[in-house]
Amino acid sequence: MQPKTSYQQQSAYSRTSYKHLTMKFIQTEIPEVIIIEPQIFGDERGYFMITFNQKEFEENILKTQFIQDNESMSVYGVLRGLHYQLAPYAQAKLVRVIEGKVLDVAVDIRKNSPTFGKHVAVELSAENKRQLFIPRGFAHGFVVLSTKAIFQYKIDNIYAPEYERGIAFDDKDLAIDWKINSTDIILSEKDKKNPEFKNADLF
Repeated sequence: MQPKTSYQQQSAYSRTSYKHLTMKFIQTEIPEVIIIEPQIFGDERGYFMITFNQKEFEENILKTQFIQDNESMSVYGVLRGLHYQLAPYAQAKLVRVIEGKVLDVAVDIRKNSPTFGKHVAVELSAENKRQLFIPRGFAHGFVVLSTKAIFQYKIDNIYAPEYERGIAFDDKDLAIDWKINSTDIILSEKDKKNPEFKNADLF
């Protein structure tokens, strides 16, 4: 039997390794929007990682309680957004991709915020295993850049259709580069009717 390499010794996902798992929390241009990178333990068998740890999340972001996990599958070009819910049913989201690749976007719609009207765009993929935390007070959307994508997200408040709102993905004031040809974008009938940013109900 060949001896294990140093990489294999360090990365084998064992019970001992599990105790030392941590996540990397990275601030974006909008400090409240956080990229989370898990520590991945892999070897010739595959890999292991923690996708969520309540204690680490609260220590590095904020204290919250996610109440529901959702999953969607979308094909190339599907753009979902920009979506949000108004108070008292505003939602924070923790999102990730388990298959494929998307461009994920969070827009600050808090009128009293120094970053009001600004946005963060982050590529999330099964390969990079990044997650993005989108706080309350932000509109959220994503577009699929791969053949298909499976998208998972946690939410911290219930779905309340009467408080649900949207903003046009192609709003000129927001000027979001979705990294895809406009002719390839596929919208729901509902998202086609989303108002411009200047006419939207905001926080």
